[in-house]
Amino acid sequence: MNTIFRYTLSRSRGGILGWGIGMFLLGLMIVPVYSSFEGQGEMMEQLLDAFPPEMMAFFGEMSSLDTIEGFLEIEYFAILPLILGIYAITSGGGMIANDEENGTLDLVAAHPISRSSLFFGRFLSILTGILAILVLSWLGLVVPAQAMENVSLAGIGTPFLSLFSYILLFTTLALALSLLLPSKRITSMVVGIFMVADFFIQGFARLNTDLEAIADVLPLKFYQGTGWVTDRLNTSWFFGEIAVAVLLLLFAWWRFARRDIRVGGEGTWEFPLISKLRRGKVEVSGD
Repeated sequence: MNTIFRYTLSRSRGGILGWGIGMFLLGLMIVPVYSSFEGQGEMMEQLLDAFPPEMMAFFGEMSSLDTIEGFLEIEYFAILPLILGIYAITSGGGMIANDEENGTLDLVAAHPISRSSLFFGRFLSILTGILAILVLSWLGLVVPAQAMENVSLAGIGTPFLSLFSYILLFTTLALALSLLLPSKRITSMVVGIFMVADFFIQGFARLNTDLEAIADVLPLKFYQGTGWVTDRLNTSWFFGEIAVAVLLLLFAWWRFARRDIRVGGEGTWEFPLISKLRRGKVEVSGD
């Protein structure tokens, strides 16, 4: 497993560095942007008055833009789940499916290594990549924020810890679905639609109370991108998402250990009812 881990991590280091450095630079740029607005409260009030009330409600408490905490919550932490969610979907959905569709996974599996070692070695490399990207993202905020007063450097870490459980959940969800659905592109589409829908439902729930019941059970509800200044990490939410991610991971491992490896190309819909219908059509055409 150690060999698989090191090889997979080495193969994906370009993507990890690209995402990590990109997020680091984003953090370096976002804090100075606030500095240009600092001390211009009257201008900010006039700017906020120009926004429709519905937009103000959708994006949260925009009146707090005149503080560094509120500015980061709205302009930075609010969009991180969508940005890093792309990495989660592509890495999780392609962990097994990429090599299957390239026709190389069967060659790797032919070596004297168990499927469990192959599976968990690759997953640990993805987990390491996620942690590296989040640490670089955190450093991108910490470095410029050190020059500012009344900014808790430890508090800045709370959203990133919460984001880790959120990203891990979507990584394992994409991984599990990639072993059920015919191809990586379908998996990416399904999980991507779910993630974007979650984002918009959370926003619209602030405008329509009828959506609150749905929003309260979706993953983004448990992301602490706001309220991290005064609130500590909600460990119940954090470990709850971790637990769901572990269950999805175990299901994916069980599924990978039992299923046939595709030699190359995309698969088919592996559901009993659809399989019976397909077999029935073949029998009818054969007659």
